[in-house]
This record gives sequence, C-alpha cells and structure tokens, in this order.
Amino acid sequence: MSVRLKLLAAARNSSLLETRFGDDRPLDAAGWHEAERAAPVLCRLAAAELRYRSPSERCRETGEALGLRPLAQPALRDCDMGRWRGRTLGDVTAAEPRAVEDWLADPRSAPHGGESLLAFITRVGGWLDTRPVEDADGLLAVAEPGVVRAALVYALQAPPHAYWRIDVQPLSVTTLMGRAGKWDLRLEA
Repeated sequence: MSVRLKLLAAARNSSLLETRFGDDRPLDAAGWHEAERAAPVLCRLAAAELRYRSPSERCRETGEALGLRPLAQPALRDCDMGRWRGRTLGDVTAAEPRAVEDWLADPRSAPHGGESLLAFITRVGGWLDTRPVEDADGLLAVAEPGVVRAALVYALQAPPHAYWRIDVQPLSVTTLMGRAGKWDLRLEA
C-alpha cells in the first residue's frame, strides 16, 4: 500500500520578497488575499484525514485562511539558518562572501552555525518515511517552500544540489505517492 501526501506551499509573506533566512513573519496582506482567493480551489484539501504543517506562523495562518486546521510538526520546520536567521542573502553575502560560497557549494556545510542542507533534507525525508500507510489517501502538509523542496530532493533521490534548482511557488500543491524509501512525484491537472 502507498501513501498519497499533498504538500501545499504556504502563502507568501514579506520575507519571501526580501529573501530572508528563516524569518518567521506572518502572512502579509497580499498573502492573506491570495490565500482567501485560492480557498475555493484549495478547499478540497480539507478532505485529508491527517493534516500537518510546518510550525511557522506563516504556515499556521495559511492553514487558517484555507480552513484546514493542520497540526504543527517540528520535523517540518524550515532549515535552521543559525546566525543568518532573519538576515537577507545580500547582507550575508556582503559580510561573509566566502561562507555563502561554501554553503552553496557544499551540502554538508553549515557556516552559519545552524543546519546543513544535507541534514535538513535528511530530517524532512525522515518525516516523509514515517507517514502512516493506513491513511494512504488522506495526508496533507502545509509547509514552507524550502521544506517542499527538501521533500522533493529526498523523495526523488536527487543529489542535494538539486535543491537549488527547484522553484516552489506560494500556494502550489505537490503530490508525492509511495512509502518509506520509494516515493514518486505525481503531477496533477
């Protein structure tokens, strides 16, 4: 038996526009508006028997705006960016150019003192692999775009650097089907 897990990327907030690391800002006005506008289409996701979310305020509010009431899962938190948390990529690059180069080039690197990309992907993958098979058609997770990217890299057994090549848009839905160690990406119309 296989699990069908729908990953819903959280609505936007201002940190997306500023490329901030690990910033737990709530939805901005545009994000609320987009979520409310998408609710008639995304309301079908409420049929999921088990509904999870990243523990961020943004994911909580996305779930609230869509009437989903998902349960927070610590394993679905965004990557721990250590001392870079809340800073923009431009600020960090100006202050620590070599550290940013190392971080982008080596998935085991964590120059910020937080979590490496490889550790992040492995954590999210561990969560994926422990989903209950008996609820095969009824799982949903409202997650940060980075968490969705990490889940895709893990599920497809792609090399870690593929993470940087995946673009997850706010309020997009990605479906994974499978079970521990064997996942498939399903694109739906």
